[in-house]
Amino acid sequence: MSETSVVHGPVTVRTARPDEHDLVGELTVEVYVGGGLVAPDSGYVPELRDARARAAHTELLVAEIAGEVVGAVAYCPPGSRYAAVADADEAEFRMLAVVERARGLGVGRALVEACLHRARAAGLRGLRLVTQHNMPVAHRMYERMGFRRTPERDWSLDSGKRLLIYHMPL
Repeated sequence: MSETSVVHGPVTVRTARPDEHDLVGELTVEVYVGGGLVAPDSGYVPELRDARARAAHTELLVAEIAGEVVGAVAYCPPGSRYAAVADADEAEFRMLAVVERARGLGVGRALVEACLHRARAAGLRGLRLVTQHNMPVAHRMYERMGFRRTPERDWSLDSGKRLLIYHMPL
């Protein structure tokens, strides 16, 4: 196991390899579009699919079980062009995706824990995330982990869709 890998039960979280970027992009689209979280014709779909660009500006992490990639997340350190809501002394994570067959196995939690570990190791003050109203299972997980809503930081897309902001002080 490399130093960037962390094992949580049956789940291993590590940095995505360049040969996995297309897989991560397709997995993310499968989860967001296939799960009804984003419309297939949304302008966000190309961004979800472009894991290669994410990897150039974030730390793109994957979760695997028994060698199969079953989840991914983009850890956005301060200054990352993908950090939309984090303050200068905070990190953010984006585009957390877990394939349906791996839900309930601790994959999402392991990915978030890996982001928390990176933010703490960097001496940051907090970790933030943006989520949608239609992700209640994720909201429960974040709250169980200690994240709290910061409704004063919520914002809306041009389409009018409201996005919710969560924060974990470190």
